[in-house]
Amino acid sequence: MKELFMNRSSWQRYWKSLKFSMYCITHPLDGFWDLTHEKRGTYAAANTILILTLIARIAQLRFTSFVFLRVYWEEINIFLYLSSILFPLALFVVGNWALTTLFDGKGRLGQVYMATCYCLVPYPLIQFPLMIFSNFVTVDEAEFYTVINGLSLVWCALLIIAAMGQIHEYSLAKNILFMVASLFAMLVIVFILMLFFSMISQGVAYFISLGKEFLFRL
Repeated sequence: MKELFMNRSSWQRYWKSLKFSMYCITHPLDGFWDLTHEKRGTYAAANTILILTLIARIAQLRFTSFVFLRVYWEEINIFLYLSSILFPLALFVVGNWALTTLFDGKGRLGQVYMATCYCLVPYPLIQFPLMIFSNFVTVDEAEFYTVINGLSLVWCALLIIAAMGQIHEYSLAKNILFMVASLFAMLVIVFILMLFFSMISQGVAYFISLGKEFLFRL
C-alpha cells in the first residue's frame, strides 16, 4: 500500500511539474526561478517535453501541407532529422554550463538541461495546430503560416534567455553576454569533436593499412 501511495505521489508531482511548464512560458522570470530554486521542475517532465518536441519535428514531415513543406522521403534520414534538435540542445547545455561555471554561474548542468527543455514547450504547442492549419491555407495566405511558425522559434529563444538569467542569477547584460559566448562555445565544441573524430579515423585507417601490409607480406 505504501508503494502504491509513493507511486501515486510521484505521478502527481510529475503532472504538476508538467503543468507548471505552461506557467513558465507565460511568466518566465518567476516560472524559471521557481523551476529550479523552488524545485518545481522534474527531469521526467523535461524529458516528456523534449520527446513531444521530437514528435512534432517528425510529424511536420507527414502532416504539413506540401505547399509549405515538400518532403522527399527517399532523401530523409530520421536520425539526422532528430539530431537537428538533440545535437544543438546538447551543445548548448554543455557549452553554457561550462562557461557559466567559470564565471560564478549558479546553475548546475542538470538545471540547465531541465530549463532548456521547458523552454521548448511553445514549439510542440504551436506546431501541432499549425500542421492542421497548413492544410486549410492557400498560397496567398502563406504569410500567416510563416509568421506563426517563426513565432514558435522566437518564443523558445526568448524563454531560453530568460531561463538562463534566472538559473545563473545574472543581470540582463551579463546574461546576454554569456548567451552569445555560449554560441561560440558550441562552435568550439564542434571543432574539438571534428578534430577528435578526424584523429580517430586517421588512426583506424593507419592500423588497417598496417594490417593489410602485414597480411600481404605473409
